[in-house]
Parts: sequence; C-alpha cells; structure tokens
Amino acid sequence: KNSLSPHWVKVFEIDYELGTPSKVAVNIFDEVRKGENKGIGSAVFDIGELLGARGNTKARKLKKGGTLFATVRKSQGSGMLRLQVKGTKLKNVEGMFSKSDPFFELSRKVDAAGSLTWDNVYRSKDIHNNLNPEWETAIISLSTLCGGNLDLPILLSVFDHESSGKHKPMGQLETSVNGLKQAAETRNSLQLQRKGKDVGAITVVKAEANFVDYVSGGCEINVVVAIDFTGSNGDPRKPGTLHYLHPDGRKNDYEKAISAIVGILSKYDSDQKFPVVGFGAKYGGVVRHCFQCGPHEESHGVAGVLDAYKQVFKSGLVMSGPTVFTEVIETAAARAMSSQSEAQRKGQQSYTVLLILTDGAVSDVQATAHSLNQVSHAPLSVVIVGLGDADFSSMQFLDDSSKPGKRDIAQFVQFNRHASNSVALTSETLHEIPEQLTGYFSSNGISPLPPIQ
Repeated sequence: KNSLSPHWVKVFEIDYELGTPSKVAVNIFDEVRKGENKGIGSAVFDIGELLGARGNTKARKLKKGGTLFATVRKSQGSGMLRLQVKGTKLKNVEGMFSKSDPFFELSRKVDAAGSLTWDNVYRSKDIHNNLNPEWETAIISLSTLCGGNLDLPILLSVFDHESSGKHKPMGQLETSVNGLKQAAETRNSLQLQRKGKDVGAITVVKAEANFVDYVSGGCEINVVVAIDFTGSNGDPRKPGTLHYLHPDGRKNDYEKAISAIVGILSKYDSDQKFPVVGFGAKYGGVVRHCFQCGPHEESHGVAGVLDAYKQVFKSGLVMSGPTVFTEVIETAAARAMSSQSEAQRKGQQSYTVLLILTDGAVSDVQATAHSLNQVSHAPLSVVIVGLGDADFSSMQFLDDSSKPGKRDIAQFVQFNRHASNSVALTSETLHEIPEQLTGYFSSNGISPLPPIQ
C-alpha cells in the first residue's frame, strides 16, 4: 500500500517440465477502492530463463517506468505448518500518544546471485494499538518457508504498520522451523532484538504440521471400539433399554453411535479391520473389564463391528459392574504403540483412536485420569461417548484432566445432545483428533510423509 517499490510475499507454485516452454505473465495494477483498478505495467518471464539466470532471478523493464524482478526456486519438501505466535511487551515505536500496530513477517535465507539474503515469504495482518498482540493462526507451505529443511534459518521480523507503507521495524529474531516447534513445546519465549537491545518477546503458541498432510502422506488411523456392558444399561431383552436390539432392524443408540463415528474414521483405515472389546460384564462369575467381542480378534468394516457387538448377547455374559475404563485404555495404548512402531519400521505412520461407548460415569475418576496421563505419550486419542440420561458431569472432568507437560488425549461427548443429527455427533466427537494427531507427531519430531500419488 502506498509504495512504488513493493515487495510482495505471495509465492506461486507452477508445474514445470524441462524442455516444455513455460511462461508467466505478470500484470501490475494500482488498486482503486471505488472504481476500476488502473494498469501500471506488465511483463512476461520464461521459467527456463529464470532457472538459468544467476540467483534464478531476472528483471524486466516496464513501459511506463520501473523494473519488475522475478525469482524462481525448485519446490522442495511437503506439508504445511500451522503457526500461531503472540508478542509480549513489545516496545512502542509510534510515539507518546498512541500505540504501534504490529504485524510480523517470515523470511527464509536464500542464495541470490551468489550472496545469501533474506527473502520474505509470509506477512501477517496487523493488530491495531496493541503491544501484546496475538496474531491469528497462519498456514504456511513448508516448501515455501524452508524448502523442506526444518533447520534452515528463518527470520521473524515485527513491524509497526504505517498507512504510508513505510513500516517501522520493531524487532527481529532468527530461528528455524524446528526452533519454532521446540519453542511451542517448551513454552519458552524468543527474544526480539533491535539494534542489539531487547525489545519484547515472541511466544510460539503452536507450530505443527497440518492433519491433512499426515493423512495425505498415508498415515493410517486405526480404531479400537470399547462397549459398556454394565448392568446400568438395563436388561437388553426389554424394549426401551439401551442395548435392546429391535426386531424390525432399527438401531439402538449404541448402534447409531458406532455407525456414525466408525463410519467416518473407517475412511482413513485401508484394511478396515477394527478390534471390538467390551467391559463391565461377568463371564464365569468373574467381572471382566476388557474382553473380546465377537468370534474374531478384529472385525471387518462397520458392519463387522455391529455384528461383533450383537454377538456378545449370545455369549452367556451377565451384565455387571463397576464401570472401569483403565484396562481398555491401557490395552489400546499398547496396541497404538505397537502399530506405530511397526509402521515406522516400514517407513509409514500410524495413529489410533479409542472409541469408548458408555451409559454412565466411571467408578473411579481419579484412576481413569491417571491412566490417561500415563498413556499420553502414545499415538492415541480417546473419545468417550456417553449414552442415556445418566449424570455425566464427572466425565467432563476427564476431558480437562491432562497435567502440565502431558498431551490432552481425551474428549467427552454426550450422545443425547446430538442424537437426531449424526453429522453434528461426528463433528463434535472427532473435532479434537486432528490437533491431537499433529500434536503427537510434532512433539516427537515426525514430519508428514510425501503425499501418496
């Protein structure tokens, strides 16, 4: 804005094949808010010529005056970085009677015509009159930001926005993508400096890859289903109880939840094999808190999960209690660790979601919270769906029970609030999983694999 020497930060990705002519036409306009934009000039760049030029940069004179520069680089690396930062106690450069309007820029170090220089690749929006700004989350291509090299130097610069376009420097710091990730994990602030003096701090709120990048790279999402067979569900032979199987084929609430939630997650699992376990029932007079449902260790597809669920009622179980999750949580965590270890051995990635369907609050909340914290290092998310009309207030505590330094892996959803809308149910149930998955891989320094073609 208000500049005749602009430095645009938008990066365009172009498919290029050696030997095939490829040209890019660039048109420059003066933006007119009320009316048609006015043309300033245009230029055409040949991609092959840019690649052969020193520093991969060429200049074109514009007819109406001025020079346009274009630079091309090979796109390297894959994935996206979700980055959110905030500033603390930034030094005001606006004057005595107003505050600065800070925005930040990210630049990568590049070799331009034989010398290293900083190339601006991202610019945030400015925040008015605020010396403790929290900028919105940015989603930046890792190819653009660092060429796939997570240790490549990155310059984070903060400026005071001026309508004249002559923005005032407020401070800068040098880091890398790995440096940003580490700062997010440790919550350590990064010090801004200007002319050798500290001028405020930057806190990295989040710095992680995008869920879509992991899925596009073939990350398998495995699902383990755990079903509550405690006596509080009622006699399954009586209509109106939660486990009642309708003769006309209508689904009970357990079947509805399985169909909706497993139906979505199954799209990310190539083998469609799902372990189904139960808890809270007696077999041979002994209460079991983790037992296999159905004749097979894994059930195939959603239909197989539903069939395994129904088979339990033909197995001679006696519905009992108490309601205990710890065994199924620990079993799922062990399975998740084993699956990821095996996937890594093959150059792949794996993540597990444990879906617990229950009609009541757990008997020992503290033991359950402890169990969740103990397995928070595993590639695991735990989704708990409460069915029926029980008091689930203590279950909400589990949703917020993670200790400092531990991943939050649990999510609780009450089925009755979304019973008439399966889309709302799955959206509410699964909305934390992308962040939990990326949080696990990011905290372990595991980047997304290249997209599967």
